[in-house]
Amino acid sequence: MAVLNVTDQTFTAETNNGIVLADFFATWCGPCKMIAPVLEELDQDMGNQVKIVKIDVDQNQETANKFGIMSIPTLIVMKDGKVVDTLVGLKSKEALEEALNKHI
Repeated sequence: MAVLNVTDQTFTAETNNGIVLADFFATWCGPCKMIAPVLEELDQDMGNQVKIVKIDVDQNQETANKFGIMSIPTLIVMKDGKVVDTLVGLKSKEALEEALNKHI
């Protein structure tokens, strides 16, 4: 499965089943650009267990506000549509794997 770009309109439908890692980012954010290849690697390794979605906070402020996103990148781990973990800032692949494995 590939990393999926979502919007305010598609976020809920794409995150309401299973384990989802949602990356709240902005195109101008340096650390957000740095974490993108990490998410691609994570998708290669865990894509059959975890769906990874990305949402641009500048284009999708409704969803960002709903989840209280104040800093980016913010990565939210969701299980069946409910937030189970939140990670703020640039994280290593290992840290993301650890956060996800708690909920698989």
